[in-house]
Amino acid sequence: MEDKDYYKILGVSRDATEDQVKKNYRKVAMEYHPDRNPGNKEAEEKFKMASEAYEVLRDPEKREIYDRYGIEGLKGTGFTGFRGFEDIFSAFGDIFEDFFGFGAAGRSRTRARAGADLRYDLKISFHDSAFGKEAEIEIPKNVVCDVCNGTGAKPGTYPIQCLTCKGTGQVTRSQGFFTISTTCGHCQGEGKIIPHACKECRGHGRVRKTKKIQAKIPPGVDTGSKLRIRGEGEEGQRGGPPGDLFVFIYVEPHDFFARDGDDIVCQIPISFPQAALGTEIAVPTLNGEKKLLVPKGTESGAILRIKGEGFPKIRGYGRGDEIVQVIVKTPRDLMKRQEEILREFEELGRKREKQEGGWKRVAKAEN
Repeated sequence: MEDKDYYKILGVSRDATEDQVKKNYRKVAMEYHPDRNPGNKEAEEKFKMASEAYEVLRDPEKREIYDRYGIEGLKGTGFTGFRGFEDIFSAFGDIFEDFFGFGAAGRSRTRARAGADLRYDLKISFHDSAFGKEAEIEIPKNVVCDVCNGTGAKPGTYPIQCLTCKGTGQVTRSQGFFTISTTCGHCQGEGKIIPHACKECRGHGRVRKTKKIQAKIPPGVDTGSKLRIRGEGEEGQRGGPPGDLFVFIYVEPHDFFARDGDDIVCQIPISFPQAALGTEIAVPTLNGEKKLLVPKGTESGAILRIKGEGFPKIRGYGRGDEIVQVIVKTPRDLMKRQEEILREFEELGRKREKQEGGWKRVAKAEN
């Protein structure tokens, strides 16, 4: 299954509906399910690959990213596939019950507990939100104790079966016609007790440590964007799969630019002569300065556009634009000669208006 064409793996077309994807996954999973192919490594690999394909194609957001950018694009979402059967059965347990009448039967998972998901709030710059980055983050989490290998018992000793519940974790009591099962108070439902606890983890089997994780931030993210990194949450208990890490993005505001969807917005001041006569100005962009032509007679507040200098479109091709609002500055602290020129300019304007008004009166009289 080296060919990672998820559509080919499930045998569906690229425009297949969600029901068709689910139906074909059922067919492939039924054929290669490990309980039906014991010891068959090739079947196990095909089963894992089919589950990976279904995980992507059943999710509209992941499917759209895969359709546009392929497997590389999925890495930005934190999707790395499944690490083993426990992950698959945890994700699709209800599906296997629907498909086969069994889920993880025979795998002693009734008491397994998945690890909790974790959240991390990551602050990035405006520039990094536009171009993406790889950030190293530190996550405090519970991990398996290295001293006791997760048993909770002092090295050289082992947990023993709880005599109260005989290892079931449940105590059954009869009251008249009723039989009531409750969690064993002696072992707290664990089914075992630890006579000599590990000093490192104090019998819990897990310790608190900080782990460094590389988070790949895709270009185009915005405040509120959420990345999922599979398997980097809390570790599971009693063989359960680990939880996931969710990275929530906060983008710091920029001193000059603002964001409007996929576009970048900014304001550029120009002088009155530049607005009246037209000019070419240098405008800052995220990729350095770009030349922008200001047309003759541009008014204050006019909107000009630089194509392709905005944010990349996460759910599409290309980039947004840079929207430049032109602000015409009113001059202050004029020199004497500047005042004279402006007064002359104003006088010429009045003469022109009178002249144009006279021609209009002549034209009206002729008509």
